[in-house]
Amino acid sequence: MALMPVSDALAAVLAGAEPLPEEMVPLADAFHRVLARDAAARRTQPPQAMSAMDGYAVRAADAAKIDAELHLIGEVAAGRPFAGTVGAGEAVRIFTGGVVPDGADAVVIQEDTVADGKRIMIKEAAIAGRHIRPAGVDFREGDVLLRTGTRLTERDLALAAGMNHPSLPVRRRPKIAILATGDELVMPGTAPGPGQIVYSNGFALHALARSEGAETIDLGIAADTLDATTSGIRRVRDSGADILITTGGASVGDHDLVQPALNAEGIAMTFWKIAMRPGKPMMHGRLGAMRVIGLPGNPVSSYVCAFLFLVPLIRALSGSSVIHHRRERAVLGRDVGPNDAREDYLRARLERREDGTLVALPVNHQDSSLLANLAAAQALLVRAPFAPKAEAGTPCEVLRLPA
Repeated sequence: MALMPVSDALAAVLAGAEPLPEEMVPLADAFHRVLARDAAARRTQPPQAMSAMDGYAVRAADAAKIDAELHLIGEVAAGRPFAGTVGAGEAVRIFTGGVVPDGADAVVIQEDTVADGKRIMIKEAAIAGRHIRPAGVDFREGDVLLRTGTRLTERDLALAAGMNHPSLPVRRRPKIAILATGDELVMPGTAPGPGQIVYSNGFALHALARSEGAETIDLGIAADTLDATTSGIRRVRDSGADILITTGGASVGDHDLVQPALNAEGIAMTFWKIAMRPGKPMMHGRLGAMRVIGLPGNPVSSYVCAFLFLVPLIRALSGSSVIHHRRERAVLGRDVGPNDAREDYLRARLERREDGTLVALPVNHQDSSLLANLAAAQALLVRAPFAPKAEAGTPCEVLRLPA
């Protein structure tokens, strides 16, 4: 099978990916969930004109002159309105968040007055509307303030609460099962035997999927036998997962058993080689409604492929309005050599010059097994197939990695 271009592979992964069904969740559980329907305000905020400061509610005409004296007739605090009306020569003590009483059209802050029992003297002329938050200055009932496809931030939750929503309609979280393969893998904290390595891929994959709002299921490590790999795949079907992620065994060696196991279970493969570096031996297929992504075993390849393909798929199934990673313009911080037929994703650090220019500095060693360089990188520097040699200062494009 010929190597598939990255853009075609991503299109295949996203083909038919419709948002999952919606569900209502309490506001406290809606953080980083994706809104399934527009949310409109159920109230006007503030519902009435409110004081923005501690001071005195007055008629601006009565307090337009320095040393004007007004008669104090009452008090307003947040949640305790004044029942009367402010008339000529009168004032009402008011605190921040208090409803501006009828008749008043300005607030004189307490620092600009001198109080003497039931009388106050004005030391700074009042201006109509000053220190007053008009009714509806934040939003009005019926205003649509949160849109379908929004991944809800903590600020969105505060807004939804202010709009008087105790719960919100969101998309169901995609459920992702992760299965590692390889006799050479041992868990962290274990003393590796001869030829063994510590398993790391799954920890990055679980964290990456969860950071995008997915639920994850850990299926552990399957031995390098067809029966063990097939058994793991069958457990995924029983779990009701939306996506199966395998890591390792995606190539074509005698011990790379993921593809034979997937084929044996009736999974229709879309592709299994991509024209990219790192990550050429990545697979994709479908088993009914379940999507399958077979990631390479090298840790950098596994992560880069998950970032480029799994993250957009999670966003599409979540109904997010932002599916694709945004490419940013930068300049090269050092020379890079010519590229071959594969699209290259170089791990790079980012710097910002004093003039605002973003500089991408590829790490020194790009081997797909080097976790330290991956952890130190802040972006992927994208190099097109057959890109010529480029010198430092040449414009380039980068994809920021999660911070």
